[in-house]
Amino acid sequence: MDRRRFLQGLAATGVIASVVRWTPIQAGEFQVPRRDVPLAAPPRLPVSAISTAGQVRLGGFEIEGVGWSVFEDLRDPDGAITLLGPDGGCVLGKRTEACHASDEPPYLGMTLAQVALADADLLADRLLSRGEPDPEQVRMAAPPLASKLDPKDYAGRLPWTTFVGTVQAADTMPVFPNGRTRTFHPEQDMAALRDDALATRRREGLLGGWLPAVHKVFPLGEGRWYDVLVFADVDAGDRFVVQTWHRTALIEHGRVSKVHYGHSYPAYPPRRVEPSAATFYRALLRFHDNWQQHLGDMCPIALPDASWTDMARFAFARELVVRPGGSYPKYGAVDRDYYGNEYDGFQDTFTSSLYANLEWGRYTQAATVLDGYFTDFVQPDGMINMRGAETGQFGLTLSLLARYLQYTGDVALLRKHREKIAATAQILLELHDASLQLPPGNPGYGLIHGWNESDACLFPDPQLWWKPYYANSALAARGLQDMAVVWPQIADGENGTTRRWRERAERLTTQVVRSLRANIRRDLKPPYIGPLPGTKLTFRESLLKEKPSEQQWPHRAYAELLQADVLPDDLAHLVIDCMRGHGATSLGVVANVAPPSAENRDILGFISYGYAQQLLRLGRIDEYLLFLYAHRYHAHTPGSWTAGEVSDLSGGMPLFCIPAQLTIPLLLRWMLVFDDSAGETLYLARAVPRRWMAGAAPIAITDAPTRWGRASLRLQPDGSGSITAEAVLPATSAPKAVWLSLRAPEGKRLSAVMIDGAPVSINDLKDDAVRLRGQPGQRLRITANFI
Repeated sequence: MDRRRFLQGLAATGVIASVVRWTPIQAGEFQVPRRDVPLAAPPRLPVSAISTAGQVRLGGFEIEGVGWSVFEDLRDPDGAITLLGPDGGCVLGKRTEACHASDEPPYLGMTLAQVALADADLLADRLLSRGEPDPEQVRMAAPPLASKLDPKDYAGRLPWTTFVGTVQAADTMPVFPNGRTRTFHPEQDMAALRDDALATRRREGLLGGWLPAVHKVFPLGEGRWYDVLVFADVDAGDRFVVQTWHRTALIEHGRVSKVHYGHSYPAYPPRRVEPSAATFYRALLRFHDNWQQHLGDMCPIALPDASWTDMARFAFARELVVRPGGSYPKYGAVDRDYYGNEYDGFQDTFTSSLYANLEWGRYTQAATVLDGYFTDFVQPDGMINMRGAETGQFGLTLSLLARYLQYTGDVALLRKHREKIAATAQILLELHDASLQLPPGNPGYGLIHGWNESDACLFPDPQLWWKPYYANSALAARGLQDMAVVWPQIADGENGTTRRWRERAERLTTQVVRSLRANIRRDLKPPYIGPLPGTKLTFRESLLKEKPSEQQWPHRAYAELLQADVLPDDLAHLVIDCMRGHGATSLGVVANVAPPSAENRDILGFISYGYAQQLLRLGRIDEYLLFLYAHRYHAHTPGSWTAGEVSDLSGGMPLFCIPAQLTIPLLLRWMLVFDDSAGETLYLARAVPRRWMAGAAPIAITDAPTRWGRASLRLQPDGSGSITAEAVLPATSAPKAVWLSLRAPEGKRLSAVMIDGAPVSINDLKDDAVRLRGQPGQRLRITANFI
């Protein structure tokens, strides 16, 4: 389904939610055990660590009476910009990616029609045929997003493909392929940029690797290119207007042949004149410092490919850009779909943000998001202030609130919203009670009925989707179980409530498992299980024959069912195999399931991370890495990394949504540090790519939050068959088990594992994983060989 057309068709039926003005909490209003990152001192490299050899001095500027110099490496479009002061400076690297499709045919030798119409995920099958997927092959498997744009499809001109903004502004500014915004046009000074053909061959990236500054390169031939920089003015105080800085330059053979600087609007002399180079670069330093400060609390990470690190940091910067004031929720940006207030209370915006910020130690942002959502978008009776509730998300909300307390220890904030939390749980209990009134022979007996997808409420008869989707009950069980663990800390003396929630969670889990087993269709290969009990058709058959179909949006139902992690392993494997074999994945990512068409097999960019999470739990690491690679290369625009809610495989431009943007940070965090749902086991380096273990670059994460306290890990392969690792166990308490994976490079196996100089017992080895034993906060040194 084309999501943009779908929304346009439903525009007349949308329900507008009221918006309540609220003030986000201040960091000082709650106490959490977190690292105090000073925001007043932006990072500086010492002068001794900065080399400007081969760079051209472009000028200088003063800030607070101190002189700075500007240098740039013009030998290459990805040459760095260096801002150098008397006591230190900063180096803003560049990394661009091609925005056009490769000359090689896509789809791994197949046609799009073959890929789209097959029940099986043919692209995933081929990419996994030799084990761990090659990220470059994944990238080449389909055209990149926004690489096949036709102005005829967008009112005669190319659409925006990225945007910029600030923390303080309540809106964003779109940036179009040739570098223009809606208020500034670089083609007025560089006429060649009026040519859409030139724009289609561009490369794009982010200045400094991850800063929300758009860098565009338009190649002109050997040693010649147009170079465009756009970033938002972090010192502007406008409430809605996003002021922007621009540099448009023609670079020829290592020198600047022509350059134009701009600020927001074209010149209107004598009142509005073009800014000087010094003014532009002073603003660039302020921009760098501002964003470094805002992301200063993210736990440090080092990976062999720094672009992955940058992608995670950029996602959090973009969230601050999208949220007015850095706090008020918005699902999308720029366009009414999805920036309109009717989306502000969307549960997925809340849960994805809370989850991602918690996993990366951004506790202040997590608290702000939590407090704001429960203040304005959760009513006293637990219902959300938004058009259509997604039943499973009530359960996920409870689970994440429990995780918030386990990570931060901030019981005060949860006590503030205690009544609304209890009311949220009560919604699930009442829905479960209703299901228990059905005859025991009814397929939906004991399973929570309700909308699984918010869009259900937009149709003439929403009751068609008021059904017992397995995900509703599975996430309810997960949420009630997890909240029961921490509720005694929030509500003293309510042991009866805790007991009832645990009993309900167990009863719901039992019924989900019983119903799933009773509804498996083993006449199909692989065996098939529908998103709800009692179905006679597969979801693809239903979408073709039943209009409308109760099996619409099965992608959400499956992803949430797996995320809940209430199924025994055999059923979880069966659900994943069913999805891959019957049309619910695309390139290894959850598909946006629609009636089969030869023209599309779209990727679901948001809410699909629950599927990846279950892959990791089950040890299906090759598939997990395929999901990671495919999401990066086919659910994000190249270089500028704008994430799509639903992305096609033919090079179109999807609608942006922030939950999709926050998926990569979650996947990277879990690759390195991951815990089981039962709260018993901590997994370290469970999904580190084997190709990284064959190199010599460090792989590290520092102070990663877990429910047992902060943990750290550093892997240092030497590139010749040996590895040294250092692990710092969680600081507060000890999990029942800690497993460190040392995934051997292709063709090798793990050997000679030692911890602190002593050989590891055979009982503490499992395939490529070693069990770590020690006290809270203990530092362990592990060595091993790959033979």
